[in-house]
Amino acid sequence: MSFVFPPRETIHAPILGCDETFPIRRIYCVGRNYAAHAKEMGADLREPPCFFIKDADAYAPSGATIAYPPATADYHYETELVVAIGAEGFNLAPAAASGLIFGYAVGLDMTRRDLQGAAKKAGLPWETGKNFPEAAPLGLITPAAKAGEIGAAQIALLVNGVERQNSAIADMIWSVPEIIAHLSKAYVLKPGDLIFTGTPEGVGPVNVGDRLCGQIS
Repeated sequence: MSFVFPPRETIHAPILGCDETFPIRRIYCVGRNYAAHAKEMGADLREPPCFFIKDADAYAPSGATIAYPPATADYHYETELVVAIGAEGFNLAPAAASGLIFGYAVGLDMTRRDLQGAAKKAGLPWETGKNFPEAAPLGLITPAAKAGEIGAAQIALLVNGVERQNSAIADMIWSVPEIIAHLSKAYVLKPGDLIFTGTPEGVGPVNVGDRLCGQIS
């Protein structure tokens, strides 16, 4: 088979303690999954999980210098626990969902908030606000066996050394197994998928030159 132009190379992320890398297939994201953040965004806490998708080329490696994106004057950070999927699954119960997990990472769901807000107001998709190059910086993927009890972990974000977000993974409205189960009702999850599981309260703007450091204990 020949192509009219070279196909895109596989986008892949490093794995902690491993020479092999994780090929990224799809990036799914969950909106409004911490109660305090849902309140600050004006959402109803009784809503089921809200999902949106970023392209694989939204990935940016940890430590990268990323460009301030075009078409926005209100660029925001959202730090999140990311679940890396390592097995196929469809229409799962939460009890079976953990069997799909390859590992975990810290991620940033970068957002053109003004574009997202305009889309929300008009009842339109969020694509321009959420899905653009370098909109999904990702730390090293830690295999699940090395991660410990993720439900007991703390999540935080420092901007230029000052803490802006701090919460507990246990404060999620929907747990990791519940998120995977919900998503598997709509999509066949496959190895290489990443799921950004939502951000706690404290989201805010990014200025040129800011240094962002996401942490999950």
